Amino acid sequence: MKGKVKFFNKSKGFGFIIGDDADYFFHFTQVPKGLELKQDDEVVFEQEETDRGMQAKNIKLINESLVNRGKNK
Repeated sequence: MKGKVKFFNKSKGFGFIIGDDADYFFHFTQVPKGLELKQDDEVVFEQEETDRGMQAKNIKLINESLVNRGKNK
C-alpha cells in the first residue's frame, strides 16, 4: 500500500502514515536502519491488524534516492 508520512517522532520511536483508507501507526523497528523518515515522505508498506489497530510494517521510501540523504553532510 502507498502512503505519506504524517508524523514521526524519532526520540519516542513511533509515527503515523496516512494510507488510502486510514492512518497507520508504525514503530521505528519497521523502518530500515539508517533511514530517517520525514513528514510528507511517500512510502510503501504492508498493513497488519493488531490488537491495538492497524499498523504499518516493512516501510520503504518510494524514491530510493532519498535513502542516503543526510549521509553526505
